[in-house]
Amino acid sequence: MTISSKEKITRYHWLLFAICFFGTALAGLISTLMSVYLPVAVRDLLGNKSDEEINYISAYINSVFVFGGAFGGVIAGAIGDKLGRKRAVVFSIACYGLFSVLTGQMPTWWGVVICRFLTGFGFGGVLVATTTIMMEEWPEKTRAIFLGILSISIPVGIFSAGVIDYLVADWRHGFWIGILPLLIAFFAAFVLKESDKWNASRHAAVNQESFDARLFGPRHRVNLVMGSLIFGSMLIGLWAIFSWLPTWIQSLIPNGDAQKERSISMMVLGMGGLTGGFLSGWLANLIGLRKALLLCFIASAILAFLLFRTNAQFSNIIFVEVGLLALFFGASQGVLSVYIPQLFPTAIRGRATGICFNTGRVITASAVFFVGVLVNFMGGYGNTLFTLSWVFIVGWLVTLLSKRESGVALKEG
Repeated sequence: MTISSKEKITRYHWLLFAICFFGTALAGLISTLMSVYLPVAVRDLLGNKSDEEINYISAYINSVFVFGGAFGGVIAGAIGDKLGRKRAVVFSIACYGLFSVLTGQMPTWWGVVICRFLTGFGFGGVLVATTTIMMEEWPEKTRAIFLGILSISIPVGIFSAGVIDYLVADWRHGFWIGILPLLIAFFAAFVLKESDKWNASRHAAVNQESFDARLFGPRHRVNLVMGSLIFGSMLIGLWAIFSWLPTWIQSLIPNGDAQKERSISMMVLGMGGLTGGFLSGWLANLIGLRKALLLCFIASAILAFLLFRTNAQFSNIIFVEVGLLALFFGASQGVLSVYIPQLFPTAIRGRATGICFNTGRVITASAVFFVGVLVNFMGGYGNTLFTLSWVFIVGWLVTLLSKRESGVALKEG
């Protein structure tokens, strides 16, 4: 059996995949890098301050990144729909790379907060932009598999953040890693071509008013709401845990620097997420997208209970539980990255995907912030993170009540 020209994976496809994969992996690295350095970075910025003040500023630094991601994802989706998928990819990668470098140069905590917001802006943008261009440019026959593989780029980055923290003690030196995405953005500007499907859609006779009406009209409104709720529920739990896990581990070892334990925990997070994302395509094909999402939500809820309610002091079992939790986190992101973009036609895909990916980020940022604010009130990081993990049950219920998918073919709508 011969492969048609439309289904053949060409040299350009491999270059496209490499740019999207490494651009997203480095975004995952930089998204987590501040979390692993947070206990030492905030003390370096603030000096001798009370634990309450340190927790408060730490909450700002962690949450503002997620706020930036929410805005960046929506704006990148709009850029992709209006100006092209290529411009959205290049802009997003360059944005988080530049402000990552600047983060390490900031002498004040509020300077770090500003840089983390703009780094998050690029991070949120790259998740939408790379998924959208891959959705439209990759051959249909292998599209689901490679979108699933693309989803493991974030845990690859998370694992790499643990490696950097393990090898580079100075947090300011660690943020020089932002030079790499700047180089990738420069390369992408010359190598990427515009999506053929976007070009065809751009020439369609559709004015702005009818464009917006279709985006928020009855045909797509339900998909926007359900997609936002499902993705947002997983996102809230994921980011609250990822952002504060190293600090929680540090709290279990109060008389030590816990650098190795924090670093290893992030590497385990990355490896678990990588494995889950890699297997997500096969999991979805085996039991269906809806059942795969239900499994990810309920497993995450159970594992969050075990992690934060059964560990009063540090032991190696924490690494096992973190790895299993990350496995289902990674699987969920792979399934969702396939499911959500195909719900919408090309003309509105960037914006619609951006909305679904990022509606929950504003709430997520608030949740991440309140972990730091409420930790004293709720009796520690473990209690606070466990309370927030109930959001997995919310996601499970929304998925359970949503309409059963009638086969996801990843074809144009």
